[in-house]
Amino acid sequence: MTILSNLRCAVVIAALLSPTLGQSADLKRTPITHETLWLMKRVGAPVVSPDGRTVAFSVIAPSYDPDKQSSDIWVVPADGSAPPRQVTFNRATESGLSWSPDSRRLAFSTKREGDETEQIYVLDLASGGEAQRVTHLATPALAPKWRPDGQAILFETSVYPGAFDDDANRKIALERKALKSNVRIYDHSPIRFWNRWLDDRRPTIMIQTLEPGAKAIDILSRTEFARSDGFGGDLNDGGETLSPIWSPDGQDVVFIATHQKANAAHGHVNFQIYRLSAAGGQEPRPISSSIGAFEDPKFSPDGSGLFVKFAVQDEQVYHLARLKRYAWAKGGDLVDVLPGFDREVTGFEISADGHTAFFRSPSAGNEGLYRVAAEGGQPAPIVQPKVGGFTALTLGRTTTPERLVAAYGSSVNPTEIVSVDLKSGGSQPLTGFNAEIAASIDWAPPEHFTFVSRKGRTLHSMIIRPPGFDPKKKYPLLVFIHGGAASNNPDQIGLRWNYHLLASAGYVILMTDYTGSTGFGEAFAQAIKLDPLKTPGEEIDEAVDVALKRYGFIDGSRMCAAGASYGGHLVNWIEATSTRYRCLISHAGEVDLLTQWGESDGNYGREPTNGGAPWAGGDIWKSQSPITFGAQWKTPMLLSVGEKDFRVPIGNALENWATLQHQNVPSRLLVWPDAGHWITKAEDSRKFYEEVQAWLRTHLSSKP
Repeated sequence: MTILSNLRCAVVIAALLSPTLGQSADLKRTPITHETLWLMKRVGAPVVSPDGRTVAFSVIAPSYDPDKQSSDIWVVPADGSAPPRQVTFNRATESGLSWSPDSRRLAFSTKREGDETEQIYVLDLASGGEAQRVTHLATPALAPKWRPDGQAILFETSVYPGAFDDDANRKIALERKALKSNVRIYDHSPIRFWNRWLDDRRPTIMIQTLEPGAKAIDILSRTEFARSDGFGGDLNDGGETLSPIWSPDGQDVVFIATHQKANAAHGHVNFQIYRLSAAGGQEPRPISSSIGAFEDPKFSPDGSGLFVKFAVQDEQVYHLARLKRYAWAKGGDLVDVLPGFDREVTGFEISADGHTAFFRSPSAGNEGLYRVAAEGGQPAPIVQPKVGGFTALTLGRTTTPERLVAAYGSSVNPTEIVSVDLKSGGSQPLTGFNAEIAASIDWAPPEHFTFVSRKGRTLHSMIIRPPGFDPKKKYPLLVFIHGGAASNNPDQIGLRWNYHLLASAGYVILMTDYTGSTGFGEAFAQAIKLDPLKTPGEEIDEAVDVALKRYGFIDGSRMCAAGASYGGHLVNWIEATSTRYRCLISHAGEVDLLTQWGESDGNYGREPTNGGAPWAGGDIWKSQSPITFGAQWKTPMLLSVGEKDFRVPIGNALENWATLQHQNVPSRLLVWPDAGHWITKAEDSRKFYEEVQAWLRTHLSSKP
């Protein structure tokens, strides 16, 4: 990275974090294109060494040709005294970066040439040379964590029932590969998750010592707990995780698991935190009576406290994930670190002395940094950005920090690594991989506004102006509706729906955080219960009315609404209840609540929202299904669906398509055979944006 890049990065970040926003006119040059967006470097979350001196992170160099895309690990001094340097040179993606306690070595998971699947590698940064493979398994080795003495690494993998070592797993895999039949067999839910079918493999915890020739040992699979029908971990995009970590003395492993997995079809699957001897041979023991949803367990560096994010699971539709503390030495139960704090904690770290918790929390599209006494108390802001926000946070474990290391980005600033002064809140850029290209694009941060809805709720909205904006002109309006519903419109760059790429053809973009959105308090997110589409749809309509009055450059006769997932649900609801738009765009949107309940990868979670099971007689299953009002559909619609989507399966899109065609509504259907819930392949994404822009040109031209 050049000195010029660093300087430009410093200027851009300083501008975006300050109250006075915007770029100077000489930096605004060209509208963003799909190629510009897609080929930007993608900077991963930073991980700072225990001594606080060095930051490691991954950088993906994208390509439209998957064979030419690469991912490598970089490091940079935490004080910014030198530019970043690349330390791996391999196309394979690295994940789970973990520093050794002596701050000399990095462990990570990757699948390199010759590997059957992902394995753990260790790179000695102090001595130099190539990373050395330390695991040799038939199953994926993921999420490495160093033992406090630096002599062993724990990691996660998935194993077949009854297989307690790698030889047994290899044997079962070969036997199944030789079978002539091809069938999936299930005895209970869940059977699918997002874009994949589940199988009978189960998560487990393994420990690999670093002596030459040592084999990884499975410390969990032999236990009665791990062999029970209801045992499981938290399902996520990468598989199924137990989130294991070492205890401060390295004698135990703490992890998160459930014994209620078989309840998924008729109730919440609750989790607990467990403690297991690292030597194996014992049953896991719960350390707390609390049950619910847990994530991101961390010990304070001094070993006194175990911190974790926890959310209650009951018949409410949403609960905030709250930061909790467990007194490791004394015992007891989980204690709230932020009593009364009505915002989500998205990420946190504990200071070396164990006295302070630093955390990230979003509000109205932006995400700030805060601190609070680790024993509990009221938080104090460190920095609250006016534009964008912090998407990752890390700090050393053996030194008292004067600065935090974080990832910062916005919708006009691709994510980079920064250090944040704890006293002033000022930020210093440590990387600037995309600074020059970001400065060359004609884009501006979103403009925020709020209004009070007819139901008395304060609603937050943002608008994006198109490139070359002229306030004397009239622009068509594209209403973009976020998914979730427990989500929001973040001021961040996105690939799947990029605000500025949508605006680039000359459209004003309007985004509203409707009832059910997060970042506005727990009650606001919960208010969608028993009202999944009607009120949010009305609020979007109200936001359009407010925007038309507030911004004279919007042409109210040329409007389109677009969204995906829950946003697609709301687009379909607009099709059923409004004729004010010239066209609509719906990707992965449900059209029938009942069909979605039966076909989706998760059933029970929809029942509290809609007032019970479909046969319980609740009117919402019909009264807030867009297909109920199929006779009223008139607005031209572009439909899009991934054929491998199990969250909103293709059946909903086909029902939607059949209704549009039956009613002779101008419509176009895009089916992506290789896509799941989201379109992630480069060329598919480029084609998707081409289709969207063509649809908008056709229907938002000057003449109807």
